[in-house]
Amino acid sequence: MAILALVTGTFTYEAEIVKELSSLTGAKIINDADIISDAHAKYNTAQNKLEHCLYAKTSVFNQFTLEREKHLAYLKSCLAEKLGGEERIILHGLTTLLISSGVGHVLKVLLAGSKEQRTQRAMTAGLSEKEAKREIHKSDAIAFDLTDFLYKKEAWEPSLYDMVIPTDRKQPSEVVQFILANLHNSAVQKTPASIQAVKDMALCAQVELTLLGRGHNVGVTAENGNVLLTVNKSVLNYGKLENELAETAAGVGGVRSVKIVQGPDYKTSIYRKQQFELPSKVLLVDDEKEFVQTLSERLISRDMGTHAVFDGQQALDLITDDKPDVMVLDLKMPGIDGIEVLRQTRETNPNIKVIILTGHGTEDDRKTCMDLGAFAYLQKPTDIDKLSATIYEAYKALAETEKMATV
Repeated sequence: MAILALVTGTFTYEAEIVKELSSLTGAKIINDADIISDAHAKYNTAQNKLEHCLYAKTSVFNQFTLEREKHLAYLKSCLAEKLGGEERIILHGLTTLLISSGVGHVLKVLLAGSKEQRTQRAMTAGLSEKEAKREIHKSDAIAFDLTDFLYKKEAWEPSLYDMVIPTDRKQPSEVVQFILANLHNSAVQKTPASIQAVKDMALCAQVELTLLGRGHNVGVTAENGNVLLTVNKSVLNYGKLENELAETAAGVGGVRSVKIVQGPDYKTSIYRKQQFELPSKVLLVDDEKEFVQTLSERLISRDMGTHAVFDGQQALDLITDDKPDVMVLDLKMPGIDGIEVLRQTRETNPNIKVIILTGHGTEDDRKTCMDLGAFAYLQKPTDIDKLSATIYEAYKALAETEKMATV
């Protein structure tokens, strides 16, 4: 029997269909939580970060941290182990979107339905119409964000699946029988080529992790152990990068050869090797847009990862879902001022190190900020080297705090 991989929209009879398929085939159900648990154990990484890479929007700092790529590679590695191990399994969830296209003994199925039908089912389950629409929109947005990140495609794009089944046109029993009929099709049975594709999928994950660990974010594919790396951003010294990528990838066990090519978007942006020992999640908060944008560019040129927002509310909204390591905060801003942003940040995210950078603060302001837990208080104009050094000190202090918490 082929392995079944199901991606389902909410309120598409998904639980009922998966349970019935498992009962009829004797296949074990493996969901996202199982893959996440395996990755947590194998790579000793936080479960919330693995969940975040699947279910949350890409962090504004991800271009500097590469955290989403790294955690998705962890999940891909563990998923490949499942594909190469147990015979009778049903994979259910967004992790199935990580399965390499060459793995032919997996039947990839999308259960989809119209929003109107799904809303009606949700209301039958006890939700109000407003709650139902909100829940459906939220779950769809999560799926669309992931497929856009992975493939630049929408989540319901038919090319991502072997079958797309509209559940508003079929009863659950009909869906089950339709899937079973195709599950035994000879076109999706295990072959030497599909077994090799699983090995190549696992190899890709390890090559990705090795390259990401060295600060390199490139496309990785493999065929029979022969690895192809695609550089999608232009670099001044391509030959040097090519040699470094080839040497790094060739050191991964199982790699037979390495080839490096330039991608179709090679000339549209600049290649940046990440330096993870430097601050990579610095939030700049200042209503003077020209000043803060210039400051951001100068810090990035010093290999610090920054993102700028222009008022206190934007800062508070961002830290609700995204977690900077360091915040550089102006005091005098329209709406919510810097002192209130500092107060709320310390209450909700006490690990964020807040550096006050102001041109209008008083001695009383300085005392208030330090009493509230600011890491440092600087006056504009400040020397960029002094600010950089203070950010780095804050980053080191945070690292020490996190290190102590794990002891």
